[in-house]
Amino acid sequence: MTDQKSKLIQLISNMEEEPAVALARQMLDSGYNALTLLAHCREAMEIVGKRYEKGEYFLPELMLAGEMLTAIGVMAKPLINTGEGPGQGKTAGTVLMGTVHGDLHDIGKNIVTFMLDINGFNVVDIGIDVPVDTFIDNIKEHNPQVIALSGFLTLAFDSMKETVEAIEAAGLRQGRKIMIGGGQVDESIRQHTGADAFGLNAMDAVKLCKGWLPA
Repeated sequence: MTDQKSKLIQLISNMEEEPAVALARQMLDSGYNALTLLAHCREAMEIVGKRYEKGEYFLPELMLAGEMLTAIGVMAKPLINTGEGPGQGKTAGTVLMGTVHGDLHDIGKNIVTFMLDINGFNVVDIGIDVPVDTFIDNIKEHNPQVIALSGFLTLAFDSMKETVEAIEAAGLRQGRKIMIGGGQVDESIRQHTGADAFGLNAMDAVKLCKGWLPA
């Protein structure tokens, strides 16, 4: 299994789309844990993100990586199971989810969306490279209890801060929680952005939402 993990990470990070998707399918068909496989994809995206920041990769590579991981995510999503059954008790609350402007990564966002969805939350996913005004408009439209800001690149941290400040300036912060995730987030980044909490993985996000929005 370790060899498969290393190979998958290598294929994705080296932009080998067809072999990467084929290997992911083979792993899933053989019973490989879907959530674990998606975690491997996240590791691969960390490599891609670092290469982008070093100037080794450019936007086309980021977009190709996103396409690969979207295809893998579509295969993996039906296999993720918390034991509660999909869509049961969708009364936990609404989470607005988006990758902040300047960042095109979506694998982490998609994993969190999957896990929140199957844990009973209504997730409104507004995509990648989301402008501040789009977050504001969607908060007004959907009235979420939780706002989740995703970003993989270090430049996303300033975009997160800008988004949080805009939410406050629009008078939409009160009564809502804001969490951040993706890349190398930690307590110092949380303080920088002004978010209420940060999560290192999808289960952290689920725990935070369950704590804020108890059933």
